Amino acid sequence: MGNIILSEEEIKKICQRVAGEITEALKNDEKIPVFVGVLKGSLNFMMDLMKYIKFPIYNDYIQISSYQGTTSSGKIRLVKDLSFDCEGRSIIIIEDVIDTGLSMHYLIEHMKVHNPKRIYVCALFDKSYARAIDVKTDFIGVKLDHNVFLMGYGLDYNELERNVPYVYGADKEDVERLQNALDKDNM
Repeated sequence: MGNIILSEEEIKKICQRVAGEITEALKNDEKIPVFVGVLKGSLNFMMDLMKYIKFPIYNDYIQISSYQGTTSSGKIRLVKDLSFDCEGRSIIIIEDVIDTGLSMHYLIEHMKVHNPKRIYVCALFDKSYARAIDVKTDFIGVKLDHNVFLMGYGLDYNELERNVPYVYGADKEDVERLQNALDKDNM
């Protein structure tokens, strides 16, 4: 297995720190804010993060698709929209990784149709070096300064490894191992 990027203990500390930052930023909101998890990668991060928020919150989910295997297709497709009324509320978009910024830009623009009070962006990983379009990340778990294919803790290879409780940088052998498992499963 590739190098461990974040251990379970490091993830817990990041969730506590980021939740504290969010709590401080939104503590005076009049309406209950909405945490919007970007399915499926952000689920683990969002669920752990919410444990440490110090005021009531709503949560909802949105799903987009742009990845095939290990690479982005560049085309963003809305798979599942919000089901909660976010008008006049702060929205906190919770994402696993922001790299090119294209998906997050799409999400921010899409959220505007829900007439929120404000849109915040929270990411476990920020790969700002990879930006193709400028997007602001309000709350960041970890800034990465090099390219690594992340897996575990919600991050996947063709839906596998989301259940691993830590994040690791996948190497060629990891991808081959998982692809072999998929190939055997599809026989």
